[in-house]
Amino acid sequence: MFKKIVYPIVVSFLIACAAVHGSEEQTLKDVETFLAEAFVDAAPARKVLWVNDALREEVRQYIGYDLDQLRVRYWAAGSRTAWILEEIGKERPITMGVVVNGDEISNVSILVYRESRGAEVQYDFFTKQFLKANLVKNTKRYELSESIDGITGATLSVRAVKKVATLALFLHQQTPYALNG
Repeated sequence: MFKKIVYPIVVSFLIACAAVHGSEEQTLKDVETFLAEAFVDAAPARKVLWVNDALREEVRQYIGYDLDQLRVRYWAAGSRTAWILEEIGKERPITMGVVVNGDEISNVSILVYRESRGAEVQYDFFTKQFLKANLVKNTKRYELSESIDGITGATLSVRAVKKVATLALFLHQQTPYALNG
């Protein structure tokens, strides 16, 4: 009788502990390190992009991102901008840093990963696919110019990184640091 009651409780507790442990927050790179790597030759200036209703609606319609804030902070020097943005993977936010130089991506870094699965998006084999990508506007969406290969078991994390990379390119074009701006 004791085994019939205690055993399921202990097993349930261990499974719950494993699930909580698997979704721990992993800080992979801090903001200072990301910015130091992004601006090796120049000290970046911290800037603000104000978000009006028209910009918010364009981002929602063409990128599928809910930009529910009044301003977006970024760093800039020359024609280079660095953005720290978040997007939900499967259940929790992924904090990413994207560097745009000359209207194309020069770096994508996962700064904080909070999901229990899909962490492969942090590795170079995945993030290097974004290098040299720029923004292409189709009739219905903004897209990356480069094809990004997915990762089995990390579909939602891959989508989140692609969405943030697209958003960073779009936001870069709204700044005076864009080549076409």
